[in-house]
Amino acid sequence: MRENDMLEKEEIFSKVLRAGRRTYFFDVRATKADDYYITITESKKFTEADGSFHFKKHKIYLYKEDFLAFTEILEEMTSYVLNHKGEEVISERHQKEFKKEYASEKSEEVEGVKMPSTSSFTDIEFDDI
Repeated sequence: MRENDMLEKEEIFSKVLRAGRRTYFFDVRATKADDYYITITESKKFTEADGSFHFKKHKIYLYKEDFLAFTEILEEMTSYVLNHKGEEVISERHQKEFKKEYASEKSEEVEGVKMPSTSSFTDIEFDDI
């Protein structure tokens, strides 16, 4: 049996979440022993300067014995974020009027040494790691 046939046979149930440049795939798959597990795949589209593009994918395998703990921690973490920051998205990418806190800061002098302003540092996003 070809590898593609095996992959298709393993997929039991799937859902897709499209979120801008990211797509999340939630798949129920079967082990060789015919038990089920979940894969969560993040696929992100990157466009090159020449117009070509490629996708980067990251996958999590989640097994039944971890479902309860995973669900509890995910719920706790999402509740924490929403309780502390609300549902409004606050980012440079999502809001055109978003002002960086350090954008107006000037360089300062510390013990006679001129320090660069924080605006001279490069922003690094989670996706860059």
